[in-house]
Amino acid sequence: MNRSEALQAIATQAGRGELVFPTSVDVALKVQRALDNPDCHTEAAAKLVQTEPLLSARVVAMANSVVYNRAGREITDVRSAVARLGFRTLRSLAGAVVTRQMAGTSADPKLRAISARLWEHTAHVAALAHVIARRVTKQDPETAFFAGIIHEVGGFYLISRAKDFPGILEGDPAEWAEHAEAEVGRTVLATLGVPDPVKEAIEGLWEGYLALPPSSLSDTLLLANTLAPVPSPLNQPPDEKIGNNAPIIDTDIDEMTLSSIIEESKAEVQSLIDALKF
Repeated sequence: MNRSEALQAIATQAGRGELVFPTSVDVALKVQRALDNPDCHTEAAAKLVQTEPLLSARVVAMANSVVYNRAGREITDVRSAVARLGFRTLRSLAGAVVTRQMAGTSADPKLRAISARLWEHTAHVAALAHVIARRVTKQDPETAFFAGIIHEVGGFYLISRAKDFPGILEGDPAEWAEHAEAEVGRTVLATLGVPDPVKEAIEGLWEGYLALPPSSLSDTLLLANTLAPVPSPLNQPPDEKIGNNAPIIDTDIDEMTLSSIIEESKAEVQSLIDALKF
């Protein structure tokens, strides 16, 4: 089976709702679903998080980041970290674990490199989206952070299926984009129960139209994607994606330029990126 046939087969399965997730994401998915329950409380959420070592580590790291620990009081236990972060951020971190573990650990060095670079790109976009939402587009930072974390989930899903469809490793990975977005991405986002506003923002990112001045959640993702120093290995460079809008990074926004805002927020961005390192 060649690459084109393999991609079409995966897309067809996804279209029928036949998604295959690695067993390693089960706990993180369970945490996400539990947090959607209005009766879930901090103690129960902390116990669930503790069953997933990777998620536990990321939760404590995020709670101690510059963004969430402005008073400088270090936290060393999961329960306190969950209480500090709140359920919305916790759900985003569970989404991060689901997304990152979806690709698994491949024996193929090329695939491992693609997966690692894709996650590095994802972490930068999520961190930048958090800052841009708060300081530029006035969107909810936690929603923007979550959207940034899962915006490449279709690509990670394709990587996870490589062992069953080795043909998808052939050719240029950038050619996966169409399937990772329209044909597979939408189905994965729906299966993970991603809220409609976030799905619509990611769709806007795929379409690549940036409003001036930027104000929506989609604009937030587009700016973060454009400013991310690590481009996605599965898509064309962000500046090509939005045409001639690249100079927007030097546009005045409330008497400041976007580039100066990002420069001022460098410590915040880096702390979020560090907390998302897997």
